[in-house]
Amino acid sequence: MSYSRSSPLETAPAPLEARPRRGINLFWRTFFFLALLLFGSIVAWLQTFRTLETEPRAIQNAQQLATLVNLSRVALRYSDAIARVSLIKTLAEEEHVRITPRQPTDKFEPYVSDEFDERIAAELTSRLGNGTVVAGKVNGLQGLWIGFSIDGDSYWLLTDTSRLGPSRTSTWAIWLVMAAVLSLTGAAVIARLINQPLKQLSFAASRMRDGDFEASWLDEQVATSEIREVNIGFNRMAAQLSKIEQDRVVMLAGISHDLRTPLARLRLETEMSVADPDAREHMANDIAQLDAIIDKFLDYARPEPAHLEPISLNDLIDASMYAVADYPDMTVGVSIPEGTKVLADQVDLSRVIANLLENSRRYGKKPGSNMALVDISARVSDAWVLIKVRDHGSGVPPGVLSRLTNPFFRGDSARTEATGAGLGLAIAEKTVLRMGGLFSLSNTSSGGLAAHIKLRRG
Repeated sequence: MSYSRSSPLETAPAPLEARPRRGINLFWRTFFFLALLLFGSIVAWLQTFRTLETEPRAIQNAQQLATLVNLSRVALRYSDAIARVSLIKTLAEEEHVRITPRQPTDKFEPYVSDEFDERIAAELTSRLGNGTVVAGKVNGLQGLWIGFSIDGDSYWLLTDTSRLGPSRTSTWAIWLVMAAVLSLTGAAVIARLINQPLKQLSFAASRMRDGDFEASWLDEQVATSEIREVNIGFNRMAAQLSKIEQDRVVMLAGISHDLRTPLARLRLETEMSVADPDAREHMANDIAQLDAIIDKFLDYARPEPAHLEPISLNDLIDASMYAVADYPDMTVGVSIPEGTKVLADQVDLSRVIANLLENSRRYGKKPGSNMALVDISARVSDAWVLIKVRDHGSGVPPGVLSRLTNPFFRGDSARTEATGAGLGLAIAEKTVLRMGGLFSLSNTSSGGLAAHIKLRRG
C-alpha cells in the first residue's frame, strides 16, 4: 500500500453542507396565532363599542348644544342693547361661548369630519330648525360654529369642541396600544407555558436517542395533569429501553466471552494438529474472521458516550495508514490542511477511518483493475471540519445508497464476496453520531463511493 500528500483532492462534502430548511418553531407559531386572535378580538370589540357608543353620545352632545343655543337666543331676544352686550361678554368669559353677528360675506366650512360629527350636525339641525348652520371653520377660525337667527337677525355661536368630550382619536389609540401590549405579553406567557414542556420532552428524547437515559428523566410532579401523565409515560419508556439496552450489552458480552474461549482452543488445535499448511492457514483465517465479527458486534452495541477532545486530524490519519500499510492492492492519497483539529474520540475516529478504508479496499477497486484507489480529504468550514473518504470504484445503485448504513445490509451481489458481518458502515455512522457529528454516503460524479463526515472543529 502506498499513499501520497502531493495532489489536491476534491473536498466538497455536499450532502452534509446542505442545511435543512428551518421553519418557525412552536413557541413563535403559538405566540403569533394567540397574538393574532387577541388582537383581532380587541379590534372587533373596539369597533363594536364605538358603533354602539357613538349614537347616544352624539345625541347627548347635540342636545346640550341645542339647549345652549336656545338659552342664548331667549336671553338675547328679551334683553336690551346694554344688557345684551353684558350678556355676550359674560358668556364669553364664564362659559367660553362667543356670539357674533353673522355676515353674508362669511366663509365657512361644514362641521363634518367623521360619522360622529355628521350625527351631531344632523341632530342640531333637527332640534334648531332647517335654517341652522353647523360649521367647523368660519373665516379661517377653527371651532364649533352654530348659525341661528333671532327675529330675522343671524348670529354665530362659537363654542369649544372640548364640550364634546376628550379627543376621541388619541384616547382610543392609547387604549388600543395598551390593550395590544397586554395581549402580546399574555400571548408570550401562554405560548411559553405551552412550549416549555414540549421543549423539555424534545431535549429528553434527544438525550435518550444518544443513549443518555439518566439525563432524559422528566419531572413527574408538574401541576398540569396531561403533562404529568406524558412525563410519567416517557420516564417508564426510558427506563424500559435502558433495561433492554443493558440486557443487550450483557447478552452480547456473554456471547463474546462464551465464543472466544472455544475459538481460542480451535486456533490452538488447528496450529498443532493440522498438517497441511494451506488448510491450517485457511482455518486460522476463518477463526480470525469470526473473532473480528464478534468485535464488530460489540462495537456496534457499545452504549457508552464518546470521550471528546481536540485531536490532530493529520496525526490520526497518519496513524491509520499503518494499519493498512501491508496491503499491496491499495493506494491512498491524502489532502488535509496542516494543523487541522477536530473534536472527537481518538480511538473511535480511528476505528471509523479504518472501517472506511477496509470498505474501500474490499468494494472500491477500480473497474478492470485489482487496485483500490482511495482519497482522504478534509477542509474547515466555520466551526466544522468536513472529511471525505472516497474510492474510484463503480459506486452503488442510487436506490441502495440510503440503506448501506443499515446493519447487516450488503449493497449488491459483489459485496456477498465479503466475509464480514455487514456492520462496518453502520458502526461508522453510529460512532460519528455519538461524537456529535454527521455521516453520509454519496456516489461521486466521476465514479466511486464517497463517505462524508462532519465533526466539530477542535
